[in-house]
Amino acid sequence: MTEIETTSAVALTHRLADEGDRTVPVGEIDIIELLFFAYRDFTSDPDAILGELEFGRAHHRVLHFVNRRPGLTVAELLDVLQITKQSLARVLKQLIDGGYIEQRQGPRDRRQRELHPTDEGMALAAALARPQSRRIAAALEESGSDRAAVIAFLRSMVNPELRAQIAGGEN
Repeated sequence: MTEIETTSAVALTHRLADEGDRTVPVGEIDIIELLFFAYRDFTSDPDAILGELEFGRAHHRVLHFVNRRPGLTVAELLDVLQITKQSLARVLKQLIDGGYIEQRQGPRDRRQRELHPTDEGMALAAALARPQSRRIAAALEESGSDRAAVIAFLRSMVNPELRAQIAGGEN
C-alpha cells in the first residue's frame, strides 16, 4: 500500500472504532471465530474439486444459484451475488464455454438472458454439494442440533431485506 492508502486505511479503522464500543462480548467473538473455521472447512472439499477444473469459489457460487434456480436471469444473479456485471462476466463465460451453464433468451423479453445448468453443470453442482451435505449432516448429528433451529439461525444472519432471495423459503 502507498502512504496515502495506508493513511486512509488507518483513518477508516479509527473512525469505525470510534463509532461504537471497542469490545465485543466473548461469546460472540467465539462464534465469529468458529464461523471463520467452519467456513474454511466447509469450502475445502469443493475448493479441491474446483481447483482440478481451474475454477474458484466464484464459479461455485454462480453454478450453485443457477442450478438451484434454472431460468435465473443475469440481472437476478447479479442481485443475489451482489457483484458487478464485470465481475460476473469472466466467471460466467468460463462456465458457459466449459459446458456447465447455457444462456437462453427470455421468453417475454428477448434482451433478458436466462441461465440454465446443463447436465454437466448439474453433475458438477451435485459433486460440489455432496461433501458439504455430508459435513452438515455429521455436524448436526454430532452437535445434536435441530436442523430447523440451525436454518432459523442462519436465515436470521441474512439481512432482513435480502431474505426473499433465499430459495425454497423455509427449507
